[in-house]
Amino acid sequence: MQMQRVEKMEWHACLDEYEKLVFRMNTPRVVIDNAVCPAATIVMVDSARKHGILLEAVQILTDLNLSVKKAYISSDGRWFMDVFHVTDQNGKKLTDESVISYMEQSLGTIYYTRTSDYTGLTALELTGTDRVGLLSEVFAVLANLQCNVVEAKVWTHNGRIASLIYVKDCNSGSPIEDSQQIDRIEARLRNVLRGDNDIRSAKTTVSLAMTHTERRLHQMMFADRDYEREPVLQRNGNSPVVTVQHCERGYSVVNVECKDRTKLLFDVVCTLTDMEYVVFHATIDTTGDRAYLEFYIRHMDGTPINSEAERQRVILCLQAAIERRASEGVRLELCTVDRSGLLAEVTRTFRENGLNVTRAEISTTLATAFNVFYVTDAVGNPADPKIIEAVRQRIGLSELQVKELPLIYDRSPEREGEEAVGVAGAVLLSLGSLVRRNLYNLGLIRSCS
Repeated sequence: MQMQRVEKMEWHACLDEYEKLVFRMNTPRVVIDNAVCPAATIVMVDSARKHGILLEAVQILTDLNLSVKKAYISSDGRWFMDVFHVTDQNGKKLTDESVISYMEQSLGTIYYTRTSDYTGLTALELTGTDRVGLLSEVFAVLANLQCNVVEAKVWTHNGRIASLIYVKDCNSGSPIEDSQQIDRIEARLRNVLRGDNDIRSAKTTVSLAMTHTERRLHQMMFADRDYEREPVLQRNGNSPVVTVQHCERGYSVVNVECKDRTKLLFDVVCTLTDMEYVVFHATIDTTGDRAYLEFYIRHMDGTPINSEAERQRVILCLQAAIERRASEGVRLELCTVDRSGLLAEVTRTFRENGLNVTRAEISTTLATAFNVFYVTDAVGNPADPKIIEAVRQRIGLSELQVKELPLIYDRSPEREGEEAVGVAGAVLLSLGSLVRRNLYNLGLIRSCS
């Protein structure tokens, strides 16, 4: 009997250790520290590695509108460790405890399925040839079909447009599920997108909102092959520089240099992930308004990029991913009481004054509409300030405001000499150094200092 009790205790001990291992593998260790660096908040995520988990982590930071100033990413066998230096949009360390708590909880439950923010809404996916006034026609059709636009995002690139529009029925406030109504919406929108010269490539789809909105926009433009099309306008020397080289250790090395901006890291990692590449190691750095990103990648089967055609395709796709969100034009912010037909009215005013919408973000909270539009003239040049003022007069000076583009925080030279503060700071700095030392030992960087 005593022997049986001993064996039973040993068995329970083994089960306990197994449960701890399972919990450890499915629960990332998250450390958020404000003492290490005087100019940024340090976020460290240590967990078991699986495809797409880096994108999930970056997506959480992106959705909080945080800027990643530095990052060290390293995978060692079945494990990975990410260290991010983040700030808010004003370039300051994070001080809001609710934001920090939310970020820690979200990163700690990264393996679990997340509920959609658009439950109870119908998603409309639109792709086609961009033209002046297209959005005006789209929103007019939706208003006519009794569709209330709750949220929407619109991107344009190389003469193409992709949009995700979340709607509900104006009368019932419910998602649109009637098959005949869905067929009418698809047919009407498809005719608008086709116009006179886009019979083949215009696409309209009604679906349930499941994929992260901005990731889905990247996927839609990628499927539309916008990266193969000639740019409508040259970007005044600000085009991103992307190179892809072979590394003797069996990696392909991707280097990106471009102007820094919010959500840049998400756009690059999202594209690499959806092209089915795995990021094993990476370093991200920013200096002034410039960003430098380096990734060591392989296919999911462990092989590197193995042809010149594939190399060129990766370069074009990453350049396109970076350019899609690069805002062209004047930023206009509309904040007003939401009402039926509001978007159709506002975008019609843009069209009648020769303004083209290059990017838009539509949102509704309670009964208030907050909409952001980036506008140029009809051919993509800066809009005439007099026309902008005339549009504001017509829509409402207090409702439609001209806003400067958010400035990328320019770090002072003193910031480069980041020093640890206290014992906790020293510990986290050593963890960041460990990541770089791991890259150095693998021969992936020239210095581990």
